[in-house]
Amino acid sequence: MSQRDRLLMGSVLQRNLPSLLILGVLALALVIAVANLLGVVGSFEPNAVGVFFQALLLSALLSLMPLAILWYLDRRERESPIAVMTAILWGGLIATGLSAPLNTIIIQSLGNWIATTPAIQDRLGSEAAFLIGAPLAGPIVEETLKGLGILALLLLLRAEFDNMRDGFIYGALVGLGFTCIESALYVAQNYAAFGFAPWGLQLGGRYSLFGMSGHVLFSGILGLFLGLALQTSRTWVRIAAPLVGWLLAMAAHAIYNVLPLVLTLVLGNEGDRSETGPPPNPSFIEAFVQRSVMDLIVFLPFLVLVLVLLWRSGVWERTIIRAELRDEVGTWVTPEEYERIQRDGIFQSRRIGKAQRRLSEALVNAQNELAFRKYHVRQRGENPDSDALVASWREEIASLRVELGAPV
Repeated sequence: MSQRDRLLMGSVLQRNLPSLLILGVLALALVIAVANLLGVVGSFEPNAVGVFFQALLLSALLSLMPLAILWYLDRRERESPIAVMTAILWGGLIATGLSAPLNTIIIQSLGNWIATTPAIQDRLGSEAAFLIGAPLAGPIVEETLKGLGILALLLLLRAEFDNMRDGFIYGALVGLGFTCIESALYVAQNYAAFGFAPWGLQLGGRYSLFGMSGHVLFSGILGLFLGLALQTSRTWVRIAAPLVGWLLAMAAHAIYNVLPLVLTLVLGNEGDRSETGPPPNPSFIEAFVQRSVMDLIVFLPFLVLVLVLLWRSGVWERTIIRAELRDEVGTWVTPEEYERIQRDGIFQSRRIGKAQRRLSEALVNAQNELAFRKYHVRQRGENPDSDALVASWREEIASLRVELGAPV
């Protein structure tokens, strides 16, 4: 079985008409989103356009930090490169491009209402619509659009989506794509408005906590709860988990966006607020450290929740691998390999042999994929020995053993 067939196993994308309709809708969404982004970038003067692409390059390089963390988290069962790129592109292009006009509409509508309420205008100044609108529009619009991407991956690439850890990884990748494009847009917009590019403020701040805060955290939370719905056998959890994850993601995002409003209210109405001043311009390190400390304090409950659920997902993974590979010993798993499986710990990654690392990692990955697939087939009340994907992973294990020169 080819990698494409494994990726699409059980997906409606294997059927011609549904796949054409779904791909058509996705293509339309992509065209609209890219057109919106090009409209924003095209409205900049040439120098600001250059700044945007410089910021985009720097943002992409900074994305290597969270990507390395997610790569480590994904060590037991690697996600398909196609699924990884799809998640990043959804967040970077579709979610970012579609959310921009929707956010603008909501904030402009609030601005029209605020114009009829002088007390709010006097208290918050010319930025009143943004200060009030950002905590409302951003969480609802952006977390919904990012969440639709994670949900689409779950529904369309079901064989790739196993548990909470997979959900967090896909959610974080969607959030990372969003952060990458949004950071570059804010740098360019600030340059266009004030004549200088706040590299440190935007890039240092938005990649705080080594890139694991902000949109990566928000979407990761939703992904975790979508993954929880997959690995549980309780019907009420399957129904409630996605809604809880979406609400938590919006709550964390709202807290993030409400901070400027709180700061404005705390500082009071000192001086003339009729003109918006330029943003501060700290160094990258200064912004990174300050924002990381603040995010660690503000988002501590959410970070603890993520860490606990990731720990529980690791326990689940090791339990399923041990249980499902036990009856594979002597056929697709050697007794020595199963001893290593039993000793596998929270921070460890087992290997088979000391040479040919690539083949060794591929064999471990295939064995773990076999275990997870067998579990999900059993959850549906079916026989794993009759499942085409189970058979495919067993064939992959046999093929890799031949290459390694280590058959069972």
